[in-house]
Amino acid sequence: MLRMTRTENGIVRGIEAADPRITAFKGIPFAAPPVGENRWRAPQPAENWDGVRDCCRFAPISVQDTPGVGTDIYCREWHVDPDIAMDEDCLYLNVWTPAKSADEKLPVYVWFFGGGLQWGYPAEMEFDGERIARRGIVVVSVNYRLNVFGFLAHPDLTKNQPDAPANFGSLDQQAGLKWVKRNIAAFGGDPDCITISGQSAGGGSVLSQMASPQNRGLFNRAVVMSGIIKNPYMRGGIGTPNTLENAEKEGAEFIRTLGVDSIAEARKIDAKTVLKKYNEYVADHHRMFSVEDGIFCTGEPYTQILRGDCNDVPMMAGNTGDEFPSFIPAETEAEYAEKVREIFGSDAERFLGTPEARFAEGGMSAKTSGIEQSVKALFAAKKRSGCPNKNYYYRFEPDIPGWDNPGTFHSVDLWFFFETLAKCWRPFVGRHYDLARQMTNYLCNFIKTGDPNGDDADGSALPEWKPFCDETPVEMRFTGNGALPEEEKKSEFAQMLRKKILE
Repeated sequence: MLRMTRTENGIVRGIEAADPRITAFKGIPFAAPPVGENRWRAPQPAENWDGVRDCCRFAPISVQDTPGVGTDIYCREWHVDPDIAMDEDCLYLNVWTPAKSADEKLPVYVWFFGGGLQWGYPAEMEFDGERIARRGIVVVSVNYRLNVFGFLAHPDLTKNQPDAPANFGSLDQQAGLKWVKRNIAAFGGDPDCITISGQSAGGGSVLSQMASPQNRGLFNRAVVMSGIIKNPYMRGGIGTPNTLENAEKEGAEFIRTLGVDSIAEARKIDAKTVLKKYNEYVADHHRMFSVEDGIFCTGEPYTQILRGDCNDVPMMAGNTGDEFPSFIPAETEAEYAEKVREIFGSDAERFLGTPEARFAEGGMSAKTSGIEQSVKALFAAKKRSGCPNKNYYYRFEPDIPGWDNPGTFHSVDLWFFFETLAKCWRPFVGRHYDLARQMTNYLCNFIKTGDPNGDDADGSALPEWKPFCDETPVEMRFTGNGALPEEEKKSEFAQMLRKKILE
């Protein structure tokens, strides 16, 4: 097995995974520590080392709120360890490889975790890459800076480092991806067969990396899990980057809360104090997210991908059945109708005439999955524009067991896509494991070829999954009874929502 190999900075030694046919290399530095003068700066090159570096434990997670101290579903699910190591020195990645030698040229899967660009880490137990690696794939998970450390903007930064004034967390992801391109052959991977993937904010990060003009040719396919989050009833929102001007003003206000006036002074304040002040700041201010800096980020990623102004590659994308419903809030039917007219203009009466748009007193009127409609709108529009790439839509909707009756909540599909159900406390049974096997097989087929279709573990063909477009509006439903491809039922309501999203 490939237990030791040489990277551009030195020799690393991994450790056998639970399956000894897989080697895990954990905590490989891909950039210099982003501390001191490197805080709020694009990632700098990692230093070389002598001898052999043991890479058998995850590196510290990015500075964020302490995991595992709350009572919410995510603290029950995987943010369970309040003692996990945390440090501003956090730019490390992890590799799982099934290779026996460095010349195997296996397909590569690069993972960006989610957490609203505020929280999260590669060491979350559901992100174990071993099961995917067993299918002949080199898996890489990349850490990146979060919250104020990853997404502050400030006039000093724009003036003094104009080539990289913002989006440091996104630049960390990019640096990790570039490291993979340069080094993954040493782990038996193929640098010309790379799929980038992520969930939630990690999925949004995939869109950002696709849309960045700096990333041409760095990857070949993309998987976006619950990350194309657009509300058909409103403009902007999650996924729309802040303007640099607004972000600079907000950043300057935050820096003043630290009791200093400049970035140079703020870089001398310890990370715990900066995080504490940030938590106080966001009590009555927006959190810090991506910024349209004109360099890494040149617009709204969804719009850029829609018009092909991006690293245009085959995509797989979808959502869980219960996450983030979009609706039009109103207390009375008259108020509801007025809001519909504001949103849809001349199409309002036709919209109100569809069965799905009936006013629901005391409920959610015109309820829909904004993610589902956004993905389908994007895929169909790209096909109509002549884009040759095939794009595949899924919806995850099995029963999820547990005393909390959680439904298909945001992120629960991660247990299935990584096939790590055995680590979960929930009483999953055989059919859940069967579904996880199918989902991981579809994912791995896509990583290898850009097409999710292929054989299941017993040699039989997986149910056929056709790309989503006007001619074949097929949605792959991941259900408690397995993978069920179905043609979407025609809906004027859905078509109007997608038209609105694309405006």
